[in-house]
Amino acid sequence: MPKYRIIFDGEEQDEVFDSEVAAEEYALYLRSCTRLGAEILHMSNPGDYDYDEDSFEDSEYEIIEEE
Repeated sequence: MPKYRIIFDGEEQDEVFDSEVAAEEYALYLRSCTRLGAEILHMSNPGDYDYDEDSFEDSEYEIIEEE
């Protein structure tokens, strides 16, 4: 049975998933955490952390199948 991993922002994550769907859901969760973190940092110190909801670039991810 194949296993799946995520490469998120160029870094391979430690988690291993039994299905591609589960890996995709987790990657989207990581992406939302990145966005939320950027928003929180901006609210706490807007001078140091720029954040624009419309121009924020989501992190890239790739799902790979382990052999």
